Amino acid sequence: MHPAGEGDHLPRPPIQSDRLLARRGKARAARHHRPHECKANGPNEVWSWDITYLRSPIRGMFYYLYLVVDVWSRKIVGWAVHECESPECAAALIQEAVQWEGADPERLVLHADNGSAMKGATLVATLERLGIVPSFSRPHVSDDNPYSEALFHTVKYRPEYPMAPFRSLEEARSWVEAFVGWYNNEHRHSGIQFVTPAQLHAGQHITVLAERKEVYEEARRNNPERWSGQVRDWEPVEEVVLNPTASTRRSSDLKRSA
Repeated sequence: MHPAGEGDHLPRPPIQSDRLLARRGKARAARHHRPHECKANGPNEVWSWDITYLRSPIRGMFYYLYLVVDVWSRKIVGWAVHECESPECAAALIQEAVQWEGADPERLVLHADNGSAMKGATLVATLERLGIVPSFSRPHVSDDNPYSEALFHTVKYRPEYPMAPFRSLEEARSWVEAFVGWYNNEHRHSGIQFVTPAQLHAGQHITVLAERKEVYEEARRNNPERWSGQVRDWEPVEEVVLNPTASTRRSSDLKRSA
C-alpha cells in the first residue's frame, strides 16, 4: 500500500453524469430529417414498397415477400416472392409494375425504408433511368412508411395465413397470388370508403359511392325516426398524403371537424 498523501483528503469534484453521453470527436452526430411530404390525387402518383419475411421449411431461412402498393388507391401494383433480399429483384419488380400499370414513371414517387435492398446501386440506377423520384424513411421509423406496414399487417393476420411454414417457394407464391387477388378485388378497405382498391384505382368508386349514398338517403327518407343526423359521408377520396407536415395535419383535422 502507498502512504496516504495530503491530496487524498481533498474533496473530489462531482461526476457530471450528463457528460458521459456527450459525443466525442470532431464528427457531427448524424441527423435524420423527416421525409418530404408526398401528395397523391390519383393512381400511379405515389407508390410505397417494402419486404417482409415468410417462413420456409428450413429453420433460420426465409422467403422474401416484395409488395408495392399504390398509396392513393391502396391497390397492390406489384409483388414477388424470392429466396433472397436484393436490389436486383426489387429493380426488376418496380420496372414490371410500371409497365403493367402503364404508369408514367416521371410523375411517380416511390417511397421505401432504408434497407440495403431499397438503396442498392441496381435499384437506384433503375429509378434514375426511368425518371422515378425516390423517397426514403428515417432509419428505424416505421411510421414513415405506414401504408406498407399496414399492408403487411393485413397479410400476416388473414385467417388463411398458414400457421406452419410454407413448404416451398412455389407454395408461398401461390398463397400470395391468391391474397393479392382477394385484397385488390374483394377487400372493401375502410381507409377508402369501403370500396375495393381495384375499384378506386380504376375510377369505378365514383359510381359505387354515389349509389351507396342514394341508398342511405332513401332509407333515411323512408324511416326518419331511425336517423339522428345526416347520412354517412360517402364522398370519394380526393387526396392522400404520405408523411404529412404538421400544417397539413392541422388542415385535415379542421376539415374533419367542420
